[in-house]
Amino acid sequence: MNEAEVMKICGEEGIRRMVAAFYQRVRADDLIGPMYPDGDWQGSEERLAEFLLFRLGGSTRYLEMRGHPQLRMRHIPFKIGISERDRWLQLMTSAMEETGVPSAVRGFLDPFFAQVADFMRNQADR
Repeated sequence: MNEAEVMKICGEEGIRRMVAAFYQRVRADDLIGPMYPDGDWQGSEERLAEFLLFRLGGSTRYLEMRGHPQLRMRHIPFKIGISERDRWLQLMTSAMEETGVPSAVRGFLDPFFAQVADFMRNQADR
């Protein structure tokens, strides 16, 4: 499985459904929910969807709107440790399950999300 195959199977609509399901969970989450700007839930959802579509080769809109992803720099203001990383992954896993992301696609996305979430950590192990 590669990026092009993920996009062929999920399509833009499938990625957006997964991201929407993820943000429904984030809004109610007591650990990572407070990291998100209260008045910009729609913007946060759109940025993640566009990032994923860019990263999976489905669109260049993210680059056109935001430039290089610079994920670590954009997340520096937030304290992200193991607990936050694990919760983010838990919520994304639940979103993928809810939206029926096929197991073949999960075989690609699970390690991708784990790598990205771990890369965002900026707090030492507790």
